[in-house]
Amino acid sequence: MFRIVDKPLTIEYHPGHHLHCLVCQIPNRLGEGDTACRLIDPEPKWAQIRSILDLVAAAEGNLRKLHFLVFPEACLPFVHLDEMLDVIRTRFRTNTVTIFGIEHIKLRTYLALLRQHAADNAEVLASVQDDVTASDIEGVPVNCCVTAVKEADGTLRVFFQAKSHPFFGEETIDPYHDLYRGKVFPLFRCAPTGFNFMPVICLDYVYRDLYQSNISTIIERANQLFYQTRQRLDLLCVLECNPKPEHRAFRDVVNGFYGEYLAYTPGVRETTTVFCNSSGETTGFGDHPDASFGHSMVILHRSHKLAAAETGEFRTDDFDGLPVCRLRLGTETRLCYFNLPLFHELDPRTTRYPLKIHSIYRPDGTGWTRLGDLSPSLTAAGHDFQAVRQRDAAEPTGKDLPHHD
Repeated sequence: MFRIVDKPLTIEYHPGHHLHCLVCQIPNRLGEGDTACRLIDPEPKWAQIRSILDLVAAAEGNLRKLHFLVFPEACLPFVHLDEMLDVIRTRFRTNTVTIFGIEHIKLRTYLALLRQHAADNAEVLASVQDDVTASDIEGVPVNCCVTAVKEADGTLRVFFQAKSHPFFGEETIDPYHDLYRGKVFPLFRCAPTGFNFMPVICLDYVYRDLYQSNISTIIERANQLFYQTRQRLDLLCVLECNPKPEHRAFRDVVNGFYGEYLAYTPGVRETTTVFCNSSGETTGFGDHPDASFGHSMVILHRSHKLAAAETGEFRTDDFDGLPVCRLRLGTETRLCYFNLPLFHELDPRTTRYPLKIHSIYRPDGTGWTRLGDLSPSLTAAGHDFQAVRQRDAAEPTGKDLPHHD
């Protein structure tokens, strides 16, 4: 069973202004090591990730407003972890959150990382130390993600989180193919603006057993947050390397998360859920004819009234009839930069854009090129913009008004 622990952060977001997120749908090329799932091309992979970090650090155009940078599950070669953290520490702007997955590492290595960053990971460290003391498991693999936060004063804080869901490599008699199961999920509480977010790793979003459901526990904690402080879970990031991102199991959880069928859930009603998957070029585990990596998604409650649209790069829909609005990317390797909507009670006007894609980037040699026009725009559904434009054109100018000087 897992528990959620609060992690206070000092991040100065402007109240009333929407935040911005860059989702990196990039490929993973995986292979099976002695007991774990590892990247088979660590240096080219690091070069690709480094090119994204350089793009963000350059902060050209609207990218200077970036707040959340999200990578897929298991995408970073472990040998380059320190380099990645150094780039974030020295080159990223303050008030920036970077979330990324690391290829499988041994539990002894994970424990060493927790001790290195003990100040930010006290609860996780204590949990792992208890498990190591109880049994001989230091050699089992760990699938973990990192949340690196550059706070308002420039301090870099580094948080680790291990996946709790079983790994299909466990389908063997060898006990060392077991994946270590994390028991602590952080809930990040940003002050002074009161923005709250959580990362989870792929199947942790849907996992349940006889005693506990991960998503129900998250909903319960978010509801407590609402009743006690009138705050919400604003952002849930799901890191994936998933060959079936639209599997019924995920769709069912999305339906229950936003549907409020059995009880009101004010803590998550306005949550933006970002699924960041690896792209369609992913190879390794999960290779079979019906596998389809990619299709990263952004999901909102249906009250945001996101208009249905489709281009060669994305489409917006209701996820086949669910009480949600969904932005769905294709399978290609892309970087998608968009805003996180304000929650609906603050901005109920149907003429507002609840979600705006600022830019999409495609790979170009060793760097990234911004794509051109991404129309149609994601406007609110059911609004007659042509009528509004006609009224705007007929509105008198200042000099036509009485008493104009």
